[in-house]
Amino acid sequence: MTAPPVDRKAWSVLIVSTLAFTVCFMVWMMFGVIGIPIKKQLGLNATEFGLLTAMPVLTGSLVRVPLGIWTDRYGGRIVMTLLMLATVPAIWLMAYATQYWHFLVIGLFVGLAGGSFSVGTPYVARWFPKSRQGMAMGVYGAGNSGSAVNKFVAPVLLVSFGWTMVPQVYAAIMAGTVVLFWLFSSSDPAHLVTSNVSFRDQLKALKDPRVLKYCQYYSIVFGGYVALALWMVQYYVGEFSLDIRVAALLAACFSLPGGVLRAIGGLLSDKYGAHKVTWWVMWVSWICLFLLSYPQTDFTIVTLAGAKTFHIGLNVYAFTGLLAVLGVAWAFGKASVFKYISDDYPENIGAISGIVGLAGGLGGFVLPILFGALLDLTGIRSSAFMLMYGVVWVSLIWMYWTEVRRTEVMGRNAPEFHLAG
Repeated sequence: MTAPPVDRKAWSVLIVSTLAFTVCFMVWMMFGVIGIPIKKQLGLNATEFGLLTAMPVLTGSLVRVPLGIWTDRYGGRIVMTLLMLATVPAIWLMAYATQYWHFLVIGLFVGLAGGSFSVGTPYVARWFPKSRQGMAMGVYGAGNSGSAVNKFVAPVLLVSFGWTMVPQVYAAIMAGTVVLFWLFSSSDPAHLVTSNVSFRDQLKALKDPRVLKYCQYYSIVFGGYVALALWMVQYYVGEFSLDIRVAALLAACFSLPGGVLRAIGGLLSDKYGAHKVTWWVMWVSWICLFLLSYPQTDFTIVTLAGAKTFHIGLNVYAFTGLLAVLGVAWAFGKASVFKYISDDYPENIGAISGIVGLAGGLGGFVLPILFGALLDLTGIRSSAFMLMYGVVWVSLIWMYWTEVRRTEVMGRNAPEFHLAG
């Protein structure tokens, strides 16, 4: 059976929504670059730096549930427009902050931009037939590449004009995006949840234990992505003594595929199913994080010919390569988790994507703070990857016992695990 045709209006909505989400994500990740000179200016330790970068992520996470519900009720066009418009003053004011608490408070308001994901996901999905919703949400989710755009744009502005120019330029870009989005997006009353459905009715689905699993998966593939995207520029500067522009360029090798290739993850999820894609994403993540976790190490062995010293550690090229593979895996995983949602909750995508997005966003908030605390405690930079490795390891075990044993993963001739259970 051929898929139903998709009209031009749907494609227009998808394109302009993806542009809007890219700009929102670029703004949301702003501290990943400008936080470095701010850290030096204010004399922050690693934990304080982690909190600084995480503040916008907190707000962007907490507003996802109400934004998803409002999108179901009022439509994505009006909610997205008002959301982006609300962030413009806060972005501009960032340039005038001088004290640590200024940055934390303004960062909370800038973080509203991160809630755009829960608006655009149900908004674009409903313009497409179910057989193509994974593709549509994957393309929209490719706006995560705004993290990479930030790493290309912000260092150039920072070096040329100082860090205060970055929020001023970003505020202007956001204002322009609001106008473009309103002009080229559309509304369809048929996409709204009927008026006799209350907030409580929409939220009843959250009692389903499947939602908890989706939250757990997304806290890794999205929460981990956000956390590392914020953390990697300063990691490169500290670990490999690189200039901030070079560090940002290499960090983009993780951020860019982690965003752009989400669309391919959507296509794979449509074709092979959300479960198979997510399972293999977890395994690839486990392997990459195991290798990235190993710190730079010198050890001495006493031999017959005397003591010999060896060095073990990833050089900048191997490190960047593994980081890029991890970014690709998480791009696929972000799309596959939302394919689960569109399959299981077609009438309640907004509310469910909001709660799952909240879990992922909270992961992106907590992890940078833990990265900083571990660095202050141990003095080992790769402790950030050690933490992520442990989280993925626990998640693999949980996924196997709750899902993999009952599902065919390896192919048609896979053993029937569910018989043993």
